[in-house]
Amino acid sequence: AMDHERNKALLLELQRAAGTGNDRCADCGDPDPEWASYKLGIFICLNCSGIHRNLPEISRVKSLRLDFWESNLIEFMRNHGNLWAKAKFEAKVPPYHYIPKSRDCMVLRQQWIRAKYERGEFLDTQVCQDPCSAGSREGCLWKLGKGRRQFQKRQFLLSAREGVMKYYSQESKGPKAIISIETLNAMFQVEKIGHSHGLQITYITDGRTRNLFVYHESGKEIVDWFNAIRAARYYYLKTTFPNVPEPELIPRITRNFAQEGYMEKTGPKQKEAFKVRWFCLDSQERNLMYFKNPLDAFAQGQVFIGRRDEGYEVRDYLPQKVWMKKKKPVITLVTPMREFVFICENDRKQREWMDALNSVITQ
Repeated sequence: AMDHERNKALLLELQRAAGTGNDRCADCGDPDPEWASYKLGIFICLNCSGIHRNLPEISRVKSLRLDFWESNLIEFMRNHGNLWAKAKFEAKVPPYHYIPKSRDCMVLRQQWIRAKYERGEFLDTQVCQDPCSAGSREGCLWKLGKGRRQFQKRQFLLSAREGVMKYYSQESKGPKAIISIETLNAMFQVEKIGHSHGLQITYITDGRTRNLFVYHESGKEIVDWFNAIRAARYYYLKTTFPNVPEPELIPRITRNFAQEGYMEKTGPKQKEAFKVRWFCLDSQERNLMYFKNPLDAFAQGQVFIGRRDEGYEVRDYLPQKVWMKKKKPVITLVTPMREFVFICENDRKQREWMDALNSVITQ
């Protein structure tokens, strides 16, 4: 019992020790990790420990507080730790490779952990891939078809050198779409697509945003596609904007929507009935798009969000002439052209939307 308590105290001291990186999860960066892999010598959070548990060949986990730690394991942890592991297992992470955070979906975190420790993809011995070759890929993905009824197998081709992504159906001679890497974006949308490997690809065609919803049965395959799109985008940005410093380019490779969900909207006269719509806020393009259904290919409309000094504003009350029977949380988006009125599901959603819209108006 004495040993047990003493070793627990030593372990918690190690977790908090300055200059070790042990105070954040070695894999997702979550603060105060409560678990550790005693085979790799790293401190990890509860969520990542679940992924490590499924890799017994390379990792073995224990709780810092609940499990008994032998003295030799404490010594092993002392001689290793998170910064040591980062230097070894993340020595050659390409700049375009997406490094997941704790809030990212399971498949991203899972494949990051497997790539590091199981496949050794970023060890010092690996040759760093050129983004142009890494941004080239060919293979099949399941794509949501017209009418949102079913997913169909489609051949996809990505070429960083040509600056395009294409996809083909079995019947088509030529490509069904030729997508410019200039406007290409990809984000994981697990809940929305209803598949744990669901990826949403967006691009601009004829001035409108087009959505493609795809997945692959293999977690590695879909994450490889995502990182290939990122490599192609990185190559495009590097060659198009050679003088822009890397820390400014990286966030522009791909992006998630700043906010999305259901709200109700009325028409331009503000006397029309309110209709439920699915909204997506793209902060980089400064666009608020709305769809009849979350999985629609095209938006029904979009509102450009300018800056405060250009006359854009968000209010939590109705315009003077607008009246509603029931009192519900509302947002009035003021633009130089007109005022848009939205009804939110609850106060929390209203706050989230207002914060997200304000962050675009002030940026």
